[in-house]
Amino acid sequence: MVFAPQGGAFCFMANTILIGAQWGDEGKGKIIDVLTEKADLVVRSQGGANAGHTVRVGAKEYILHLIPSGILRRNKVCLIGNGVVINPTSLVKELDGLRKKKVSVKGRLFISDKAHLVMPYHSELESCAERLKGKNKIGTTLRGIGPAYGDKIARTGLRVADLINEQRFESQLRERVRDANRLIKALGGKPISFKAVYSEYCSAARRLKPFVANTTGMLHEALEKDKEILFEGAQGTYLDIDQGTYPFVTSSNTTSGGACTGSGMPPNKVDHVMGVIKAYTTRVGSGPFPTEDDAIGDMLHNMGREFGATTGRPRRCGWFDAVATRQAAQVNGIDQLAVTNIDGLDKLSEIRVCTAYRLRGRTINYVPTVSEDIEQLKPVYETFPGWLTDTTQSKSWMDLPVNVRKYLNAISNLIGAKIVIASVGPARNQTIFR
Repeated sequence: MVFAPQGGAFCFMANTILIGAQWGDEGKGKIIDVLTEKADLVVRSQGGANAGHTVRVGAKEYILHLIPSGILRRNKVCLIGNGVVINPTSLVKELDGLRKKKVSVKGRLFISDKAHLVMPYHSELESCAERLKGKNKIGTTLRGIGPAYGDKIARTGLRVADLINEQRFESQLRERVRDANRLIKALGGKPISFKAVYSEYCSAARRLKPFVANTTGMLHEALEKDKEILFEGAQGTYLDIDQGTYPFVTSSNTTSGGACTGSGMPPNKVDHVMGVIKAYTTRVGSGPFPTEDDAIGDMLHNMGREFGATTGRPRRCGWFDAVATRQAAQVNGIDQLAVTNIDGLDKLSEIRVCTAYRLRGRTINYVPTVSEDIEQLKPVYETFPGWLTDTTQSKSWMDLPVNVRKYLNAISNLIGAKIVIASVGPARNQTIFR
C-alpha cells in the first residue's frame, strides 16, 4: 500500500474514528483495511452482524460482520467493544470462515466482556414486529439487533460475561426465554426452545471464552503507550438512532460519539474523525431517500455493483446529497473525507449533486426531523460534466481526469471537509492519497 509521502497533505495520526457519512455501505471496510497498515489497534464499537464490510485482498474477498476489518493485516490487534451486540454462533462462523482462508486471529482478537448478546428470541421478535408493520416495515436484516439493544436499555439483556459463566447463564437464559416466549406467542410467532438455545450458546461460549477480555482496560493501556488506534464504524450517520432518518434507522449510535461510549475511549483523546462517502448515494431498506434515482440504480446494478454484503439485497441508489453529507460532517466533527466508488460514475456524461432542498415551496439547507417531511423534499441540483474515462488505473491525484478532480473539489467545498483519500476500485492498490 502506498501512503502519501512524508510532508504530504494526508497524515494518519493516532486515534482516528472512521464514520460512514451517508446511509451506510460507503466502503468503510476497504478504507479501514488500508488505514490499518499504520494502526496498532482497530476497534469496533457498535452495531451487530447486521453490518457487513467487504474487503478485497489480492484475489481473495472477505466479508466481515462482527470482526474488525483490521484482522486481515498481520500483527494488528482488534477489539470488539462493549457497544457491539454479538450473536455468539454468528461470530464462531465468522472465525471459522477466516480460519479456512488462513487468517489467524490468535492473540489478536479480543471481545469485551460487557458486550450484549443477540439471542434467537430477538430475531423472532423482530420478524413478528416487521410482519405486523406491513407496508410500514423498517426493512431490517431480521437479525435481532433492535430487540437486543432494546433489552440492553431495559436492563434485561445478557452479556458476554454471563455467557462464559455456564451456571449463571443457564438461570438467566431460562428466565429470559420464558418471558420472550410469552410475547412471541402473543404476536403469533414461533416460541424458542430453551434447551436448544442453551446447548448451542454453551458450545459457542467454549469457543469464544479465550478471546474475552477487559477491552476498555486494553484500550487505555494502548493510550498510555501512545499506540495508534483506529475506530471502525458500522452502518452510517443517517442510520443513527438519534441523528438518523428515524424511525428508519438502526438501534445504535453510528456517529462518532458512539465510538467513545461503545469502547470506553475518552472524547478528548480523539485526534481525527474521517468520514467515508460514496461519489453518489445509496441506502438499503425502507425510509426516505431524497436523491433516489432509478436510472442510476439500474446502471449500477447492471454493472454488478451495489448489492448488500449482509443480505445481498440491491441497494437503492441516487445522486450525491451534499446537504445531508454536510450535516453529517457537522454532527460527527468530520475533518477528513475518503471518497469511494468514483469509478462507478465513469460512464456518465453528466453528474448531478443535490445542493439544497425545496420543502412546501421554500428552500432549506438541512435534513428535516420528521420522515414524512423528508419524503416531501425536492432536491435542488447542480450539474457537473462527467469524465467518460476509466479511472480504475489511476495511481495519483493528478492521474485522475480533470473533471473528476473538479467534481471532488466541489464536493469537498460543499461539505466543508478536506478529501484525503480517493478510491477508484475495491483493491488496496486502487487507493489514492491526496
